[in-house]
Amino acid sequence: METLVVERSDGVVTVTLNRPEKKNAISGQMWRELTATLREVSGQRDDRVLVLTGAGDAFCSGQDLTDDDNQGRFSGVGGVLDSMRMVGSVALSLHEMPKPTIAAVNGVAAGAGCNLALGCDLIVASDQARFSQIFVKRGLSVDFGGTWLLPRLVGLHKAKELAFLGDILSADEAAAAGLVNRVVPSERLGAEVGELAARLSRQAPLPLSMMKKALNESFALSFAQAVEQEAVTQASTFTSKDTAEAMAAFLEKREPRFSGQ
Repeated sequence: METLVVERSDGVVTVTLNRPEKKNAISGQMWRELTATLREVSGQRDDRVLVLTGAGDAFCSGQDLTDDDNQGRFSGVGGVLDSMRMVGSVALSLHEMPKPTIAAVNGVAAGAGCNLALGCDLIVASDQARFSQIFVKRGLSVDFGGTWLLPRLVGLHKAKELAFLGDILSADEAAAAGLVNRVVPSERLGAEVGELAARLSRQAPLPLSMMKKALNESFALSFAQAVEQEAVTQASTFTSKDTAEAMAAFLEKREPRFSGQ
């Protein structure tokens, strides 16, 4: 990996965007490495939780429009369309990741970098973090799933305000708007995310994956369809080895040891 640092510990995969000199702006190489890494983590049984963060004092300042690799693909409408479909495929891979994802936002998260964070299941932000849908200030439209994510997180009118104006939100303002789960002092960010990721890594993987998929799809379902989906997924979990282990652990007054089966 040239642009990412990938570390594994006790089921937690931490992926650090590693272009601090560019505030971790996403180059063409980083897009490719993100694609490969998300695919790998999705398919690895021992990988239970994915954490995304940035090196240095930034999370991600968005797509690097000065990168020669990116510029080479942004030539003509056809080239741009192909490029943006590739960007969209990364957003979709993150969204469909069958494991919990956490964004540890340590600094600026702008444009595609903001939506990379919002595409995670949970966001823990440093008090130094800043968020912006900066696209409009660059003469661009919103991408990386922002048009889908924002209305679901903050409501339609607030989503339009964020997209139309491109204002910069502090961590506290982002939390108040519903974009962020937790705001912590910058020196506590690593520990807070580590504790949260460890808790998730000890949960049963099958119901976590099923709950994530059901919640992601909930806006497209009627209530009747949602409860039918719950019945199907619950039938799967009730007959799993992990549920049997959870019941045994409860009776034996110990912590369960889940295997993902």
